[in-house]
Amino acid sequence: MTGPEADPVMARIHAAQLRAAAGERAGAAADLAALWEEIGGEAGDPLHAVSLAHFAADLQDDPLDELEWDRRALRVADGLTDERAREYHSSLQVRGFSPSLHLNLAADHVKVGDPDAARHHLDEAEKGFADLPPGEYADMIIGAVARLRSEL
Repeated sequence: MTGPEADPVMARIHAAQLRAAAGERAGAAADLAALWEEIGGEAGDPLHAVSLAHFAADLQDDPLDELEWDRRALRVADGLTDERAREYHSSLQVRGFSPSLHLNLAADHVKVGDPDAARHHLDEAEKGFADLPPGEYADMIIGAVARLRSEL
């Protein structure tokens, strides 16, 4: 079995996402912060850490906090292997995470008033477009990069 039902930590991350979607952003953010400590933060399982940090960033009210969570996600993604990602879901490739992680960092840098850093992360996101699986997800990421770049 793969997916959240086979991985209790991923199930808790998913539950926090559902809680946020139900309007309980602060509670979901608190759940993820507590879970971050439980898994050992950046020293924990890279799949858990990158997933948690990626989603926790979206729940931050302060743009600097969001930036820090997205930086964590990118740092721990370097330690994630395709083999580990595929233990969770057979379709995952780590290289495919990069465009989304860099897009988030670019958006964070826009929020904190650093357009040069934002452009750098957009460049990095574009380098990974070939690694995105074709379909809606790729279209969404590519479109978001183009929109953000045009805003800059």
